[in-house]
Amino acid sequence: MRSQPAALSITAEPLSSSDARALIARLDAELTERYPNPEDNHFDLAAEQVDAGRGVFLVARLTDGPVTGPIGCGALRRIETETTEPTGEIKRMYVAPSARGLGIGRHLLTELERHAHELGLRRLVLETGERQPEAIRLYERAGFSRIDRFGGYVNSPMSVCMGKAIE
Repeated sequence: MRSQPAALSITAEPLSSSDARALIARLDAELTERYPNPEDNHFDLAAEQVDAGRGVFLVARLTDGPVTGPIGCGALRRIETETTEPTGEIKRMYVAPSARGLGIGRHLLTELERHAHELGLRRLVLETGERQPEAIRLYERAGFSRIDRFGGYVNSPMSVCMGKAIE
């Protein structure tokens, strides 16, 4: 794994913060461009799902270099599953195009996994789309593998669901 860029900070923030809202708006715009059919987009994430003790919303910032400011985000929310394993879902992963290739997504995933440990979760799941091969590669490199579609994604043909057991 790449080392974290010295100028990178990743902090928990409320979903309502101005940086969080701006990053989510950019993510939604990119996803809408890739998936123009509204049924292929799953934008749902409520503030209470990432409240302390239930999940977290992270914002990544670069503080030095050619790209600075909020450049990425990711969320973790506890979900109920048919298994007995405490499970969390990774949501709203995004890295600005100007900061891609710097390992920011991997650092966000690592920090989300750390929070999952703190919440006592034993398994992580996520949904991405088949038109996001770069995201699929990121998740595969992080140890995720494809699983059956779950929850609200069961009838979504563009969805690619992945899971990972965590220690």
